Amino acid sequence: MTPITAPVSAFAQPRRALAAAALAALALTGCGSDGLGGSGTASGPGAGAGAKVSATPSTAEQAAFVAMLDKVAQPCSSTGAPSGPTEKEPTGPQGDPSLTPGGTPPAEPIEPGAPTEPGARLSERDRCASVQHEQRIIQALQEVSEPTPAKVRKSLNRLGYIDERIHDLKQDGRTTRFHLDLRENGGRLCEAGVAAGEETDVTPCMGPATGSFSAKDLLSGRK
Repeated sequence: MTPITAPVSAFAQPRRALAAAALAALALTGCGSDGLGGSGTASGPGAGAGAKVSATPSTAEQAAFVAMLDKVAQPCSSTGAPSGPTEKEPTGPQGDPSLTPGGTPPAEPIEPGAPTEPGARLSERDRCASVQHEQRIIQALQEVSEPTPAKVRKSLNRLGYIDERIHDLKQDGRTTRFHLDLRENGGRLCEAGVAAGEETDVTPCMGPATGSFSAKDLLSGRK
């Protein structure tokens, strides 16, 4: 029988390599699952700067957003007005409530009202709520120095406005413009804002009656 002259380490090396490979496989398996059936995507305080933000809010976020809308509109509850748009009162003899059937129309002609989309004005409740939203948003954004889109989004999130309802957030010179979709219960309220430090301004607008939010379909909410 030929004696073994090679050092023991020469035979131990393959075993060490196998052990290292097994540990690497276990590490890769651990990275693919969080142990709770999740994908293991980084989230929370320890997530990297490049971690993606989910476009779809969670049920808790949605509930918190709706609760915030209700709280902001609380001073408007006494109006008793519905959230949906109200029809503009017709003008002219047929629309004059003081003119009885068969009565004589006034001598001076009645100027027609400005042409508008049917129902194209905010309800009393939405107009009241818009004032509440504008005050709190302006106050928060006036305190943001060098308002970049990231800073503006963070401030809006702190106020309770979720990412799903923040639209057209973009830099415009030294300011940042954005839209907020605040439609609920058939209402059409939205806000158009420009974050510019002390010159920050937010104005009401009207979103589409139904469907997705689109800036090209917005109407002025000051009617």
